[in-house]
Amino acid sequence: MSGRSRATLHAIVLAAGASSRFGSPKQLVRFERQPLIQRVIAGATELAGAAVTVVLGAYAAEIAASLPPGSASVIVNRHWQEGIGSSIRVAVARLPGACDGVLLLLADQPLVGSHSLNRLAAAWRRQPRSIVASRYRAVTGVPAIFPRWCFSDLGALRGDHGARILLRRYADHVVLLAHPEAEVDIDYPEDLLELRSAATPVLDVGQ
Repeated sequence: MSGRSRATLHAIVLAAGASSRFGSPKQLVRFERQPLIQRVIAGATELAGAAVTVVLGAYAAEIAASLPPGSASVIVNRHWQEGIGSSIRVAVARLPGACDGVLLLLADQPLVGSHSLNRLAAAWRRQPRSIVASRYRAVTGVPAIFPRWCFSDLGALRGDHGARILLRRYADHVVLLAHPEAEVDIDYPEDLLELRSAATPVLDVGQ
């Protein structure tokens, strides 16, 4: 990166889904007194500053109204029912011209925070031509950072094909980073109950 300034990273929070398995907008359910959508925006903002975009679709008005003013730019994906590929597509089309990389985040991974995102960003800045993806269990996925040369591919995604298709297509260019925090996602109400239970300290009745 000699002769130029620090690479510019933009974060995109994908939050357009209908939460059909959860039964209500899971983006708004609370974990540790904070809605899931606000937790992920906070982590992204600590990393990328004002360069954070949230893509909404189902429940867009309700979710947008819950966001603190100025917390992130909001894009409403009118074609959210097409699948996650459409949300990535509309967000990438709005990226600023000076953007060198894009971090893709999901709104339902509540343990992903600024510390783990900074690890991803640090790995990408060391190898800015590489894709840096999360590895958990046997999964390679998001959060992941894609350099500029991937933008046209991201902008061509269709249907419910997310960024993992690029991780497979360009496997030789992917740097994997262990990211156990990304293993926890919220699909069903039981997932949230289990997470809350695990996060609640056990009180010693003898104290």
